[in-house]
Amino acid sequence: MWYHATKKTKMAEPADIREDRMEECVVLFCCVEKLDEKDPIQVIRSATAGVQKRLAMLRVNRVLIYPYAHLTSTLGSPQVALQILKGLEFALTKDCIEVKRAPFGWYKEFEIRGKGHPLADLSMTICPYEGTECDFMCPYCHHPFKEGDAKHMCRV
Repeated sequence: MWYHATKKTKMAEPADIREDRMEECVVLFCCVEKLDEKDPIQVIRSATAGVQKRLAMLRVNRVLIYPYAHLTSTLGSPQVALQILKGLEFALTKDCIEVKRAPFGWYKEFEIRGKGHPLADLSMTICPYEGTECDFMCPYCHHPFKEGDAKHMCRV
């Protein structure tokens, strides 16, 4: 995959590297949702475990984290999003995985090439409530949540 950061948004992080590439890697198109603000540390832990599992299946040790806000209509705050993306980067690097992260908050041009086999296209949803019982499913985004968190989830 290759990307070039072309224009920053008002929430862009400073970008020392605005153009980069990584070959023979797993590309993680990532977005952070409002629900993820409930427990960012759990989201990082769960995402790390899920990515490691898939890397083992693919026998790959290289990851490009690519922030991609367009995957959801319930975006979390930029501060929490950057915390989670940097936390994922740190956790994977700590586990001896080669990691690159495209800059957060930038419009980016990119090119990607897929392998074209059954494991080449996978999606994951990380839930901060993983392993717990939830009271409701949101009728709009279909995420599970607990009644006590309804105000947090429904803020506009």
